[in-house]
Amino acid sequence: MEKKKVEEFARQAGADLIGFAPVERFDRLPLEKHPRAIFPETKTVILIGRRITRGTLRGVEEGTNFYNYIAFGQGWLTDRFLALTTFQVAEYLEDNGWEAVPLPNLPPEVPPMGVRVKPGNPQPNVMLDFDDAAVRAGLGEIGYCGVFLTREFGPRQRLQMILTDAAIEPDDLLKESICAGPGRCEFFCPLGAIKGEKEVEIVGKRMKVAEIDYQICSQCKNGATVNPYHPAGKVDRLAAICIRRCVHNLEKSGRVSNVFQLPLQIREPWVVERTVDLFKL
Repeated sequence: MEKKKVEEFARQAGADLIGFAPVERFDRLPLEKHPRAIFPETKTVILIGRRITRGTLRGVEEGTNFYNYIAFGQGWLTDRFLALTTFQVAEYLEDNGWEAVPLPNLPPEVPPMGVRVKPGNPQPNVMLDFDDAAVRAGLGEIGYCGVFLTREFGPRQRLQMILTDAAIEPDDLLKESICAGPGRCEFFCPLGAIKGEKEVEIVGKRMKVAEIDYQICSQCKNGATVNPYHPAGKVDRLAAICIRRCVHNLEKSGRVSNVFQLPLQIREPWVVERTVDLFKL
């Protein structure tokens, strides 16, 4: 399948990002995390992304309107706009004779559905790690903040995936770094959820990532929300103060291409350091 034609169609269907990885880049993963557990004939893994518009974050940044992000940054963006783009690309591949399996971005933490499985049989609910796959497809890297970053938008995107038996020319892994490194990132969390750091390696690409206590994150009132894909997944921090500061700094330092006339953080960000449970007083 000609890569350029797939890319052009995806852009026409609304994709802001598209990356291709040969299935061989996943070969060291266990079966329950491998694309071929879902579609054994997979030859290419395609990642498709649509941006979270920066204006979607404005109400949270000002502390005045959270629902705009819930709609345009989570629910509608994922389940309507991005889903339609992904499905149209899958249709395009199948119109050209190649099977295409569109996948929503369910977090890898989702447990099995309680289906009894005989020994040796594939496990139910194989959940692929989309951030991991996006690194393998050359779209970006895992930043120190623990969130996937792209050269175009930093952390401002949602991703979905297509598995296909079409052999498509792969994208190179991202060589340069988007994230500026730890710096003062530990001070971006007012609740102290960053507990250390570790090195993550994905197909030879090494990234320094903070170790985050997501139990603390789940208590954050600074823009963090329940995972939009499944309650078992990690807290969604894309509108939280830590990631909004990341957006601001990446733009300010020229590390992303989608920049604006004015910075995201024009005023000092509001902060809720902790909440009080009135029922325990």
